[in-house]
Amino acid sequence: MTTIPVLSPSTFVTFSRALRWRLKTTRLRGPPRTSFIYGVSHDLASSQDSGGIYERWASEYGVVYVIPSVFRQSRIVLCDPRAIAHFYARETWTYLQTPLTAALRETTVGRGLLWSEGEAHKRQRKALTPAFSNAAIRKLTSVFYDSAYKAKGAWDTVIESSKDGDAVIEVQNWMNHISLDTVGIAGFSHDFGSLDGKRASVTEVFDTFGANQQASTMNNMFFLLASAFPIITKIPNKRMNLTKKLSATMGKIFNDLLIRSRREKDANISERDEEKSVIGLLMKSESQNGELHMSAEEVMAQMKVLLVAGYETTSISLTWALIELSRHPDVQTRLGEELVAFGADPTYDQLKANLPYLDAVVHEILRFHPPLGEFTRLAAADDVIPLSEPVHTESGEITDSISIAKGTLITISIAAINRSLAIWGPDAKEYKPDRWLTEDGITGKAKEVQGHRHLLTFVDGPRTCIGKDFAIAEFKAVLSVLVKDFVFEMRDGPNTEVEIASGLLPRPRVVGEDGIGVPLRIRRYE
Repeated sequence: MTTIPVLSPSTFVTFSRALRWRLKTTRLRGPPRTSFIYGVSHDLASSQDSGGIYERWASEYGVVYVIPSVFRQSRIVLCDPRAIAHFYARETWTYLQTPLTAALRETTVGRGLLWSEGEAHKRQRKALTPAFSNAAIRKLTSVFYDSAYKAKGAWDTVIESSKDGDAVIEVQNWMNHISLDTVGIAGFSHDFGSLDGKRASVTEVFDTFGANQQASTMNNMFFLLASAFPIITKIPNKRMNLTKKLSATMGKIFNDLLIRSRREKDANISERDEEKSVIGLLMKSESQNGELHMSAEEVMAQMKVLLVAGYETTSISLTWALIELSRHPDVQTRLGEELVAFGADPTYDQLKANLPYLDAVVHEILRFHPPLGEFTRLAAADDVIPLSEPVHTESGEITDSISIAKGTLITISIAAINRSLAIWGPDAKEYKPDRWLTEDGITGKAKEVQGHRHLLTFVDGPRTCIGKDFAIAEFKAVLSVLVKDFVFEMRDGPNTEVEIASGLLPRPRVVGEDGIGVPLRIRRYE
């Protein structure tokens, strides 16, 4: 008697999904698997230039290609401006966070703007948008300057006590403190006091990320496996424990802050000034019914999101700016001359329109060193993605669009697109602010990239960074103070090597330094 094998329900579902994916998804070319377990994911995670790897594969296999990932997973990589624009237009609806990304974001910052999708994301974003208008940021510019001048005053004291008229200062730690205090005061009317030497609990947790780089390597392996099996994140490890500690610490601070703010609102203290601040809008959304209502859980999550995002990204960009200015003294001199010639501290509107070289320096940093290097999303429905140029499929056919099946993983490398030779031209690998000063400085292909100033740094579409203008204004204000008053050099000379270290997000670090150290030699500008 012949025995007919019976598939378990889970096996049948897995088999059906795999078969559907093969039938519905365009079979693309791509690099071979280098690891049975990790595919090529470990190569990318351990590289100092994953964007360069993605770009090399694009030149070899076409502007869209497939890469083998953890276990038997695969990911389709988009390196084509038209394909990326199509993707962004459908994000939060057709393209959603992977289960791992959603789980990690919920653990870190809760069910807020970063975590939500679709209508929930649209509602939360609409409620917060007034806090990031030009009018709102214009009122906050003085906060940016206050933080910068606190750092300037401390550095002046250190330099004055030096016999040689200069001092070696670890700048990344200072940029962290500037960003933390700024987002605390500007967003929540709360001074963390890190620039005044206070060791707040949240500061200590933030500083712990990236302190142990050996542990960070192990964390990379852990998260690669978790991309295939998200349940692994339930297993305790140092990184997850630290993430939970950060979330709990922020929760306690913001809970106390909300209690105080609610009392002040009930007493009608400064309600007029608070109504368009982040915390004022959050309390308003919590108290009202209707379209923009937010639950207490969502309110807490938004505060965590804005603190983490405002702290991490701006401090990373400021640190990279000081590194690149140290590497390019001609750029630093030219920027200093523009700022000194301008005179008084620029207003918000002047920061936006009246300092072209400062604008160029800042946007070249955002192009060259995006804080977030790449991301992956999951297709929630079948889709057809158009291409700006045709590609060869696995069978050798030529196509100008690709079919995507529900369940497909899609990856976009921001670093690859921002520094692509094919998109930005032969000088794409150079730090060159001048490209932003002339009409022909941005090539035709780069102009096809939809995003702020043709960059993917702030992504695009429904998930465009809500704090983009806030971040750029803070970046410019702080840099204008520091470059007008100081000259920066690499401590060990212009050829000092800088590598990527693991913090909450990837951060620069001078090779040989502990943690995320970036020591620079600083003297007064004359």
